[in-house]
Amino acid sequence: MLAVQNIFFGYTENIILHNISFTAKKGQNIAVIGESGCGKSTLLKLVYGLYDLDSGAITYKNEPVLGPANNLIPGMPYMKYLAQDFDLMPYITAAENVGKFLSNFYPEEKQQRIKELLQIVEMDGFADVKAQYLSGGQQQRIALARVLALEPEVLLLDEPFSHIDNFRKNALRRNLFAYLKQKGIICIVATHDSTDALSFADETIVLKNGRLIDKAAPKDIYYNPKDKYTASLFGEVNEIKLELLTLTNKSDETVLIYPHQLKITEGGPLKVVVKQSYFKGSRYLIKSALGRQVIFFEHYTALPVDKEVSLAVDRNAFG
Repeated sequence: MLAVQNIFFGYTENIILHNISFTAKKGQNIAVIGESGCGKSTLLKLVYGLYDLDSGAITYKNEPVLGPANNLIPGMPYMKYLAQDFDLMPYITAAENVGKFLSNFYPEEKQQRIKELLQIVEMDGFADVKAQYLSGGQQQRIALARVLALEPEVLLLDEPFSHIDNFRKNALRRNLFAYLKQKGIICIVATHDSTDALSFADETIVLKNGRLIDKAAPKDIYYNPKDKYTASLFGEVNEIKLELLTLTNKSDETVLIYPHQLKITEGGPLKVVVKQSYFKGSRYLIKSALGRQVIFFEHYTALPVDKEVSLAVDRNAFG
């Protein structure tokens, strides 16, 4: 088990991460989400042992994860960390980059392993292409394959799909996370993509200003966000006074409601005026005004600007 216990860290005297604690079990996938600058990348680097902690401890199987003060070469041998810059060698092929750290003692096994990994990231057709001629998304997939080559026990991924086209991203995520489950590899993913946090994570950690403000199953965090900041990490969200929904007489109480949880209903308690319709594929995101407050809701068709509609909470849209 990987255990992060009450860690504090700052690059200077200013503390960046404050009292972070969590555990990860074999085969568990944990997503770390939060706005830019909240400490996601720094947390991954600390877990890998690239920096020394100010206080607290990180252990794996009850053995300490040590930083550069104790290791000539920072980083733990049973872990692999994929940063956002990939660090590929540009003048060798994709296959050679993947097999860079594999032993040459058994060449046939090495080539079979490289082939397997290239298939996982759907890059087997580019095995003989030099890295410098690959697109950013292709380089990112090769970098993913390389960190998997030695089958680490802990894998740390920093925005691992940020350069990859959506039509490849979905299949790649399914292949990668299924492979990690099969091999029992702990994976911690720092991401801005809500799909990483919702669809593939066993648990999701929410960071804000260097502090852990929530850690739970993705569905629990999505349907029961601690605050508007947490809810907004998954997309647009409305903060509506409960009295406007006729659910309470207390004027200071509010509720967080996602756009898909509101529907047009004749006689609904929220009277809004349509301002704009955004096509989202299977539906439209409608921007509307409730007095001076912006309210977002979803509808199956675009709506005329300045049309007044009544909204109500869709009880079937809650988990």
